[in-house]
Amino acid sequence: MPTVDSTLKNLDPATVEGFGKQWKKFDQSVMPEKDIQDEFDGYFEIFRWDLVNEKSVGFDMGCGTGRWAKLVAPRVGHLNCIEPSEALDVARAKLAEFSNVSFYQAGVGDPPLPDESQDFGYILGVLHYVPDAAAGLKECVKMLKPGAPILVYIYYRFDNKPLWFRSIWQASDVVRRGISRMPFRLRGLTTDAVAALVYWPLGRLSRGLEKLGIDVSNVPLSAHRNDTFYYMRTLSMDRLGSRIEHRYTKKEIEKMLVDAGCEQIRFSDRTYWCAVAVKKK
Repeated sequence: MPTVDSTLKNLDPATVEGFGKQWKKFDQSVMPEKDIQDEFDGYFEIFRWDLVNEKSVGFDMGCGTGRWAKLVAPRVGHLNCIEPSEALDVARAKLAEFSNVSFYQAGVGDPPLPDESQDFGYILGVLHYVPDAAAGLKECVKMLKPGAPILVYIYYRFDNKPLWFRSIWQASDVVRRGISRMPFRLRGLTTDAVAALVYWPLGRLSRGLEKLGIDVSNVPLSAHRNDTFYYMRTLSMDRLGSRIEHRYTKKEIEKMLVDAGCEQIRFSDRTYWCAVAVKKK
């Protein structure tokens, strides 16, 4: 069974251990296929599928439970799933039917694949949990062949939201720092309570307001108005259970991609901040 390797670079062991436990608890096995597909589409609608085909070889950095890999693997030649935590066990089981998937216990600081060996790559919901996101992105881009696309999703700093909205996030971040240091069982009970008392009411309020024709874009947690309670529990632990959480503006993410050697950068209009880019030739 994979365990946290303390020698891995650019990773916080406590954060990695926490996510390993989280993804074994919330392995997404009860998530409706439609919900998983909808979320996948939210990320991948801007991906450069025109540069990828059934012979392409690529990587899923921080694959977690393998939920995205399960939808990507049928479309490519080979997919390398990279994950530093014990969630790799979950991914192996979820993807057992695919003969074109390999697994590596590694992280952004020590990519296991040779430089310029990959036709594509994606890093979704990972870089904001590592000590140095820019350095991690550079290591991932090194694995790409020139001209290969990469898809990233990084927590944003609400730079498109009003000041009062950002103030709510800053207050919640103080709460996160406390919850994330709790023992895992207590952490789970606490984040479940937050899901029931905060995520669910605000999400369903937003859904009701939207049906009345009201713009809910600035209502906190409105993005989760159609999510199941199971997924809200997952999100609550994801958001409040991590020891490390960095957030970045759109300009900072764009600069990270440019500094890593990417061009043709495009941001999603649907998922902030999700971006696709191509490694310079």
